[in-house]
Order: sequence, then structure tokens, then C-alpha cells
Amino acid sequence: MNTFPRLGVLAVCVYGDHVVMVKRRNPPDQGLWGFPGGKVEWGETVEQGAVRELHEETGIIATARAIIDHGDAITRDGNGDVIFHYHLIAVLCDAHDPQPISGDDAEDAALVHVDTVLSNRLAMSAGVDALLTKAIAQTGGLGGRRTATHRPKDVAP
Repeated sequence: MNTFPRLGVLAVCVYGDHVVMVKRRNPPDQGLWGFPGGKVEWGETVEQGAVRELHEETGIIATARAIIDHGDAITRDGNGDVIFHYHLIAVLCDAHDPQPISGDDAEDAALVHVDTVLSNRLAMSAGVDALLTKAIAQTGGLGGRRTATHRPKDVAP
């Protein structure tokens, strides 16, 4: 068991009025939708880690644009003991015509309309909506028109 936080990344890829999201297959946040991400590997920059995780979980090739935000994600068991502790850095990534296909530890991957995320119509990891709002503000707003190639089955009506 680690006695120190692990460095993790989230790849936030906004495309038109959609965002790339994955449904987690494994803990923490198993079964919840969120941004592709994972641990930064030894010798890898935060930006490289975000681009790699995006590709591993969705098949999308992208470039890192900027760091959006950072914070701690701590999960405790019923006794209050820490079972996961990540310091997460969110990286805004650009991709040309992303077509997400679930891979690695993603149960599903999709282009999700931002309104679906911002209205909390998916079971999501904590803070996804707030992080998406920051990403949209940093990019100067939504642009272009995009039709999702894959809509999550578990979007609430």
C-alpha cells in the first residue's frame, strides 16, 4: 500500500459541442463516466501521460494544449482508511475528428454532448461538470457542430 499520493492525469478533449468520456471498468469510480486518465508513468511529463491515457482508453490520437486544473481525489473505506489517493492534473487535449473506441480499462467510450454532462444526466465521477466548464472557458467556448458517433446507453432521459 502506498503511503503517498500517486500522480494522475485526466485528458479533457472537447470537440465541437461534445466531449470525449469513458465509463470506468475498475475502481476507483468503477461504473462512472469521466474523462480518460490514469497514472503518470516514470519519466513521462503530465502532458505526455494525458495524451497516452487518452489513446489507451479511447484510441484517439491527440496533442496536449494546456493544464486546466489540479486537485486531490481521495477514496476512503468504511473505517475511514485511505484506499486511493491521487493528485490529478487535468490537461486540455486537441484531437482532429475523434472517434472513441473503448480500450484498456474503459468499459465504454463516447462523444457525449456537453449539455448531457452539465445537466448531470450521466452517473459521473465527482467534479466532471465543473472541470468541463473550466475547459470550455479556457477554449473560448464551444465551436462547430458535431453529431455523436456513439451515445452512452445510460444517459438519463
